[in-house]
Formats: sequence, C-alpha cells, structure tokens
Amino acid sequence: MHKLLVDDPGKQLLLLGNEAIARGAIEAGVGFAASYPGTPSSEISLNLFQMSKESDLYYEYSINEKVSMEVTAAAANSGVRSLCIMKHVGLNVAADVLMTLAYIGVTGGMVILTADDPFMFSSQNEQDNRYYGKLAGLAVLEPSTVEEAKEMMTYAFDLSEELGEPVIFRTTTRINHSNAFVSFSEMKERKTKGEFIKDPMRCVTVPAVARGLHVKLLENLKKAEEIADKSELNRRSGKGSLGIICNGVSYGYVADGLKDLGITDKAEVLRIGFSNPLPKALVADFLKDKDRVLIVEEGEPFMEEAVKATAQENGLTLPIMGKSDELFSRLYEYDPSTVRGCIAKAFDIDYTESEVVDLTDVPEIPNRPPNLCAGCSHRAVFYEVNKAAKDMEMDIICPSDIGCYTLGFLPPLSTGDFVVCMGASSGTAAGFSTVNDKKVVSFVGDSTFFHSGISGLMNAVFNNHNFTYVILDNRITAMTGHQPNPGVDMEEMNFQGYNKIDIEEVVKALGVKHISVIKPFNSRKSIASIKEALDYKGVSVIIAKERCTLYAKSVKKLKGKPFQIVEDKCLNHRDCINELACPAFYLENDAVKINADMCVGCSICAQVCPENAILPVKTKE
Repeated sequence: MHKLLVDDPGKQLLLLGNEAIARGAIEAGVGFAASYPGTPSSEISLNLFQMSKESDLYYEYSINEKVSMEVTAAAANSGVRSLCIMKHVGLNVAADVLMTLAYIGVTGGMVILTADDPFMFSSQNEQDNRYYGKLAGLAVLEPSTVEEAKEMMTYAFDLSEELGEPVIFRTTTRINHSNAFVSFSEMKERKTKGEFIKDPMRCVTVPAVARGLHVKLLENLKKAEEIADKSELNRRSGKGSLGIICNGVSYGYVADGLKDLGITDKAEVLRIGFSNPLPKALVADFLKDKDRVLIVEEGEPFMEEAVKATAQENGLTLPIMGKSDELFSRLYEYDPSTVRGCIAKAFDIDYTESEVVDLTDVPEIPNRPPNLCAGCSHRAVFYEVNKAAKDMEMDIICPSDIGCYTLGFLPPLSTGDFVVCMGASSGTAAGFSTVNDKKVVSFVGDSTFFHSGISGLMNAVFNNHNFTYVILDNRITAMTGHQPNPGVDMEEMNFQGYNKIDIEEVVKALGVKHISVIKPFNSRKSIASIKEALDYKGVSVIIAKERCTLYAKSVKKLKGKPFQIVEDKCLNHRDCINELACPAFYLENDAVKINADMCVGCSICAQVCPENAILPVKTKE
C-alpha cells in the first residue's frame, strides 16, 4: 500500500512537503484531482497518481493547466472534493477559467494549489500568485511549515465549501521541497461520484447572469474577510512595541532572527496564513499599540500594501517598513541571515554580522552549467540542425520552448534564441519568419506540443508562414520527472486503459504538407531530412522520435553499449567536445576520454569524429 494511504492516525513519517500536501488532500477526502506537472509542485501529482492506482481516487495528468482546472471545476460542481495542482506560471494558463469560475463558485470543495518559485530554481519568472487571489476575489491560504501544509489542506477544502468558492493554496519551493516529520490524522470519507444539479442562472455566465454573480462574489469575499479575522491560521505571538507581520517560510526566519538578536521580549509577531482577503480588523488591532512595524514577505509587497492601506483607513501613522533599497528586496528567496539583518536595521538594534569565514585558500568550486544528459537525443537533433544549416550556408533563428531542450541555448549547440512560455515556439516562429529574412527553425517537446504548441502550428498553417517546426518526441514529459502525456505508450509504464495520440497524425490533420520523421541517432539520414525541411517554403515539420535516455533506462529499453576513444587513431581535433559537449566526455593529460559509466552508447560522437576514433567498448564474454 502507498505510504500516504495508510489509515493510521498518529503515525509519524518523514515527508517531503509535497508528500505532506498530498496526504493532506487524502485526509480531506479528495475524490478528484488533476494537474499538468511543473516543478516545484510535481511530486504532489506523482503521489496522487500513484495512489489513484491503489484506491478509488480519480487522478489525471491533463494536457495543460487550463484543461486541468476545467475538469476539476466540473467535478467540484458535481459535489466532489477536487484538487487542481500546478506551478505558479501554470496559473497564467488557467487564468481564463479561474476568473469566471470565481463567479460561478462550486458545490463541493475545490482547492487550487499554486507552487510559486522564488529565485526561479526551475522557472522563467518568479511571479507572486497571491495577486491572483486579489484579482479573482478568492481566498488565499499560505502554510509556513511542511506539517502545517498538510493540516491546512483539510481546512482549505472546508473553507471552500463554506464560501462556495474555490480556494487558492499558495506554497513556495522551500515548503514544497523541504522534509519534516508529519503526523497523520483521520481520513475523511472519500466521495468520488456526485451529481450535477442544473442551475443555468449560476452556471451559464452570459452577461445578464454574470452581473448578479459578481455581486455574489463580492459578498463571499466580505464573508471571507470576516472568517480571516477569526481564523487560527493568523497567529500572534510574543509581545512588545515593535511589530513584525510575516507569512510562509519567512515566519521561521523571523522567529530565529528575534531570538538571535535577543529581542523576543520587545517584538510581537503576526503570522498571516489566511492572506487574502487580509484580516483587516486583526491587522488594525495589531498595529494600534506598535511604535513601528516591519513586513517580512518574499516576492511582491502584497501584504505591505494592504497593511499600509489598513493603517490609513484606521488613522494610524506609525512607520510601516518592508520593501526598500535599505531593507527587503523583491528579488529571490530570503534566508535567516537576510531577515535577521533587516530586522536589526528596521528596529535600530546593535548587531554585528558574524565574520565571514576566510575561504581565500580554498579552491573555487567549478561551475556546473545546466546540461543535457549524456545520450540525450535532443543534443543529436541540435547538432544535426546546425550541421544542415551550415552545409546550406543558412543563418537560422531558433525560437525554443519550455523543457529539457531549453538547455540547447548554451554553446556549442546554441539553438535557443527566444524562449517565453509553454507552447510559444510555434507562435514566435511565425512572427520571426514574417519580419526576418533568415530561416526560422523552432523547437518544441512532445508534452509541450500537446500542452499548447498545437494552436500555434494551426495558426501558422492557416496564415501560410514559413518556418521549420521540430517536435522533439522523447516519449515522455521528461524535465519534470517522467510524467505521461497523450503521446506516451502507457503500457510501457504498466498502466492500462489509456489511449495514445500519434503526433504525426495530428500534424497531418492540421494541414502540414511537409512532414519528416527522423531517428536522431542516425545522423546522416537525419541531416538529409532536415536539409529538405529547411529548403521547403512554408510550414515544414520534423518529428524527432527517440526515447528520453533516462526514461528508456527506467522501462528497460536502453540497449546501447558505452563507447571509448581509440587513442592511436585520435588526432585530438575535439569535434566531439566542441560540437556536442556531451557530459560523458572529459580531458585527461590533454587527451579526450569518455566516462564509460555515463556513456549510454547513442553513437552520435562516433558519427561526428572525422578519424573514426570512437568505437564501442569491447567487453569480454
């Protein structure tokens, strides 16, 4: 049995934050869940997917976040507790649904988990999704610890049903990817079947209906503020004329900082866990006897602006500090040292930072730039596209997309000139090809193609654009941890009952006239096909089919043998390194070597070598 399905109240386990959140949903009686994978939220989806195979929980990997929210909204409006999971930028994709769903509301609890990514560990921006709560008029909850994330999930479902609205559950990377001991609680009965009661005056948002629904939404928001003012998720601790208002992981940093500075008896802390709508009465009461207040929040000044507005509304003129050049930045994550230093500055506390350890005698740690895995077929495709363009004396522009292949932007592959968001490579390719005379070659992964690349390709065919669209079909959603997508053969993963969508058939159905299917590890044939595609006037599509190396290994489909350098044949041209940059290569005594433990035998380097000095390792029978 999956460890998160164990019905043993009081049991303690060391869990990842995302595992704790998944357990919290199970304890809340979630019956329906859907997501599109995205770090830092991916492990929530993985655990729910695994549990759905051992229970009556319904879970699906939807093709994108918008669809995920649509299916979840329908389930929640049939009275089934439902969970929709995504990373922060995924909420941009689902925002069209979110804004109107807030008007319609739900009849069963619905929680929308958004995992924000301060410092952009795995994201293209660090937007603060608390603003989506304000924009949509929905309640936002924020845990400060791993165990609280589990407990708060049950409350989120209860709150959703009390308000008749979805609830946004905002985490950050530091919560999602921290570990802590978590105590299990009782599991509520799981309801997986419901009944949709037709109510077009609530559920069909034509303008006449929506006008009334907006009134209801604002009434619900006022009700949420009253609940927030009394909620135990907002906690006061300590005492003193100095005040700190904080949220999320910042709460732990604040507690440590006050202790380190020796001012626990001089400062009171208000931890906000119910962050939208702001509990105005609670905040006003907190502010009234303070000399000055510091707001500690990663990201944008969301609370700071609301607290300052509340102070003004209540005629309070005390200094309220937060984001500034001297104190907290709007950039990146905070840490205990940063928070401690800012508290000292804000409250004029004598404090000397600990001396920085002298590391001048320690060798500098070598940089490890992000790199494609050894044997990754994307590397082969990038090399082949560059080789084809060079042979044709063609200068190319390469819009790319979100996935492992984004890493192709670095030299020597240099095949990522413009990256915006999921699926944008087809749309941006159309724009570049229209206003530039250079050939445009864009790249997209199989999962991203299904997510949102199809519409841009359809647009390109309709408007007769001129570019080559390379679909990197590695048979899995690789970057986020090998989740399925509609093109995956689910039987390889030992799952039954799924269909498989053929990318080539989809592309044909969209009206693309020039389609090439290549095997990237056959370099000569691939380059020839790419040249034909580059020479074509109009939209040409190349489908590069080869399993992700790590995925192939996990399903026991990896068959290659490691390669080695034949020293007496190698003339040290280093084409293998300079054109491929595979991490299996290294230099020893100025000679190129291959790490046999990393090499998977893709053979591309052997095909690149001008001396045929790279051959499979000979193994003894």
